[in-house]
Amino acid sequence: MKVDEFCIHCGQPALGGEHAACRSPRTALEPPRFCPRCARRMVVQITPSGWSARCSRHGESTSAGSAATAG
Repeated sequence: MKVDEFCIHCGQPALGGEHAACRSPRTALEPPRFCPRCARRMVVQITPSGWSARCSRHGESTSAGSAATAG
């Protein structure tokens, strides 16, 4: 499995850089906004039972999945 290269909250490279705001307890509950593999902005749908996020290249991930990454 490929390691995530980009932050799912800001879209910047995951290694290096300042991600303190991205790792706050508040953002831990938010759905991903950017694809962790290509940094494209994802289409996010939030429902009462969870969320789904879709990257045009890497597919869909959901809150029912084990992690907030695109598959």
